[in-house]
Amino acid sequence: MAHIHFDGLLIGIITFVVIGLFHPLVIKAEYYWGTKCWTIFLAAGIAGVVAAMLIANVVASAACGVFAFSSFWSIKELFEQRERVRKGWFPANPKRKNEA
Repeated sequence: MAHIHFDGLLIGIITFVVIGLFHPLVIKAEYYWGTKCWTIFLAAGIAGVVAAMLIANVVASAACGVFAFSSFWSIKELFEQRERVRKGWFPANPKRKNEA
C-alpha cells in the first residue's frame, strides 16, 4: 500500500459535476432556444470525443469522454424537456413562439 491512486475517485467526481451542470443547462437551453440548439450539444459531443481520443492523460481523457456523452445525452433530454414544458411541469418562455 505504498501508493494510493486517486484517478478513479477523481473521474467519479468529475462525472458527478459534469452531469450536475448539464441538468440545469438543458433546462435553460430549452427555455431560451427550444430544441433548435440540439446541434450545439451534438458539436460539443463530437469535440469531446475527438479530445478524449487525442489526450494521453487518463483522467483528462475520461473527463472529455464524460463531457462528450453527457452532451449526446442532453440532446435526448432537450426533447424530453420540451415535453415536460408542454405538460406544465416546467415554465414555458413567454417571449419565444411555441414550437410545433
